[in-house]
Amino acid sequence: QVQLVESGGGLVQAGGSLRLSCAASGRTFSTYAMGWFRQAPGKGREFVAAISRNDNTGYADSVKGRFTISRDNAKNTVYLQMNSLKPDDTAVYCCAARPWVISIHEYEYEYWGQGTQVTVSS
Repeated sequence: QVQLVESGGGLVQAGGSLRLSCAASGRTFSTYAMGWFRQAPGKGREFVAAISRNDNTGYADSVKGRFTISRDNAKNTVYLQMNSLKPDDTAVYCCAARPWVISIHEYEYEYWGQGTQVTVSS
């Protein structure tokens, strides 16, 4: 029911910033909790941030204070503002959606975007 398309990835130097966007289809977008996950080279996929339909948020400890997740239900879009980027942030970032309830567990998300590459050079 939901299609997700990420954008905004790219190459940035350490200490820089990027803003990722995830555009969603569907008229029920506002009822979905949204999450960002990432997979770095040689590592498994990890939770980054999530936001509920009521704008409750959660963050991985590794990004707390540097990344901010937000959503604009009128535009069917969720964002991930990434500041003070580190080389360890290099990964493919994917957005995901699930009905109603926020979760940090990737297996609980039903819909996934294709991912966007973020590369942070030192």
